[in-house]
Amino acid sequence: MAVEITDSNFESMLNSGKPLMVDFWAQWCGPCLAMAPVIEEMAKEFDGKAIIGKLDVDSNPQVSQQFGIRNIPSILFFNNGVLVDKQVGAVPKNMLVKKLNAQVEA
Repeated sequence: MAVEITDSNFESMLNSGKPLMVDFWAQWCGPCLAMAPVIEEMAKEFDGKAIIGKLDVDSNPQVSQQFGIRNIPSILFFNNGVLVDKQVGAVPKNMLVKKLNAQVEA
């Protein structure tokens, strides 16, 4: 299951030592809801290799503003605490897996 990421726990997730994929989403966003099953599947598949999290932009404005999130879904990829890749909009699962695999294998 994807981890709930908030303004208060983002830093600890970022500095966990594992690659981090964060899905910036909102309950009212249709494309975000369409991506939710993909995010959950990836959370299971990458369990132990990476952290997959979801951050509700309405409830967590600080992190959303920090990374200039203006469109959702936006999926950010971090490695060693650094933003290394980004995907804006709903995309097929294989595109996200490819981007995350690049971080897991780095």
